[in-house]
Amino acid sequence: MDREADLLPVPYFHVVFTLPEELNMVAFHNQSTVYDILFRSSKETLKELALDKKYLGAKIGFISILHTWGQNLTLHPHVHMIVPGGGLTRDGKFLRSKKKFFIPVKVLSKKFRGKFLFYLNQAKPNLSYFTQESNPESSWLELVNELYRKNWYVYCKRPFKTTRSVLQYLGRYTHRIAISNHRILSTGDGKVAFKWRDYRDGKKEKVMTLSADEFIRRFLLHVLPPGFTKIRHYGILSSAVKKTKLVLCKKLAGVKVVLKRPLKLTIIEFMQKLTGRDITLCPCCGVGHFIPCMGLSPPG
Repeated sequence: MDREADLLPVPYFHVVFTLPEELNMVAFHNQSTVYDILFRSSKETLKELALDKKYLGAKIGFISILHTWGQNLTLHPHVHMIVPGGGLTRDGKFLRSKKKFFIPVKVLSKKFRGKFLFYLNQAKPNLSYFTQESNPESSWLELVNELYRKNWYVYCKRPFKTTRSVLQYLGRYTHRIAISNHRILSTGDGKVAFKWRDYRDGKKEKVMTLSADEFIRRFLLHVLPPGFTKIRHYGILSSAVKKTKLVLCKKLAGVKVVLKRPLKLTIIEFMQKLTGRDITLCPCCGVGHFIPCMGLSPPG
């Protein structure tokens, strides 16, 4: 099935789980471990609370996307989740959620914090944790205690308005990098100037100028370890059960399921279907079109 066929007839919510900045150094030196724990703790938080009848009482599915950057390119690990508002109950029924997100963000935040720190403590013997303190163990305990005292940032945006909105979001965000060309204003004299939005100052758009070395250093903070999976599917949307669970959900929700043979699309057609944009359109004039003249074979 294609992406549009995978969507359920329910509201879709956008939930974000963010790590506190105090964990940045630990994350920097232990990327795979910390980012895996971020995925695991946010996944379990959402799945367990959704199963609770106090909130929904159903097994849900969702897509998680890892981003590691803030607007000014500093380290800011967080996961974006696309969550359909409904799921399968234990007795095999499809249960829709209310129009508002079905789990309070404060509940999500506390459970997420507890799970993350539990798994981080389990991983501690294998962590490369660097500190300038003379007593690393004491510094570690101080860090963990500070993280337990702190409120962790989890929030839910307004639900997507339409199916098209969900598809457009997925098209934009799944392969986004730390900074795109349109934000870079100038390069020269060993400096790079770029636009960024300061969320701590009323989302004001500002200009930041960095030395070329510092710009490259910040950009490279967001290069993930080789083979690391930054997009993951869980619950009824996981690849292992999607063909059966998702079809069942659609039937129970009253949607006519039509199994289509996969279409053989060109890359241009696939990108247009995924993002709604014509990638051959010239970004400068907005009128002319690029014409493919040759293909490149894979190396080896």
